[in-house]
Amino acid sequence: MLATLLIQALISGLILGALYGLIGCSLTIIYGTMRIVNFSHGDFVIAGCYAVFVFFAATHLHPLLSVPLVFTAFFGIGMCLYYLFVPRLQRADDPEVASFLTFYGVSLMAGALLLYLFEADTRSLNYVFKPSVFKIGHVFIPTAQIVALVTGLAIIAALTWFLYKTLQGKALRAAIMNRDAIQIVGVNINTLSALAFGLAIGLAGVTGVLLALVFPAFGPFSGIDFTLIGFVVIVLGGLGHPIGAIVGGIVFGVAEQVSIVFLPQSLSPVVGFLILIATIIARPAGLFGKVALR
Repeated sequence: MLATLLIQALISGLILGALYGLIGCSLTIIYGTMRIVNFSHGDFVIAGCYAVFVFFAATHLHPLLSVPLVFTAFFGIGMCLYYLFVPRLQRADDPEVASFLTFYGVSLMAGALLLYLFEADTRSLNYVFKPSVFKIGHVFIPTAQIVALVTGLAIIAALTWFLYKTLQGKALRAAIMNRDAIQIVGVNINTLSALAFGLAIGLAGVTGVLLALVFPAFGPFSGIDFTLIGFVVIVLGGLGHPIGAIVGGIVFGVAEQVSIVFLPQSLSPVVGFLILIATIIARPAGLFGKVALR
């Protein structure tokens, strides 16, 4: 019985961890490229949940068909936010603190807007997969989780290809490593940063689509939880390392789910944070980070 519960928890942890990794990956693209602390990131994840909710309510089509629409819309929103705030923030004496305060305000406004549009009641995506679960031995896996995992892995694969095989992706990784050096070779850092911000917000929206498949309900102010998870994940994986964020997300997700087998559910996040503290003590730069990123 215990072995079955552990296997179930490991599978759930891997699925949630992959989604947490996507949140962290998109968040670290912004921080690594611009040193901007986007405290509203989780709110865009929740906005993605609401976007697929509206899409399904209006069309009754498969929720995954909304992915390209959500990514395009959120990419545009990210570009607008970049040109509206970021160039000014980067001229501040302390861009990190200024960006934290600015995007904390954006988070409050996003939550208030979602509250105005959808009211305080939690919503859920009432799409039922057939079959609803898969049984492997004594382990039951919801079909929605499998779909979310496969889609998430496909997005991670596409993002990895973009970062390592395309010119823009390589420039983006170079900006994360040394923002000043790439300007010497003629890279337009403002255009690249706008692309990074749009890509990150687009990924946040798409992650929201997948989370709506997995989580039973979401509310207007649920974004703060995913923002905190995103920061934990990027610290675990290494600040400014997109692939490290994905690994950090999997570690956090597995730790959270496995701990539910042995501890009350309310205490399960404690295990993930203990792993975070242990990682900071043993390796301050994170699992994949370097000692100095500046």
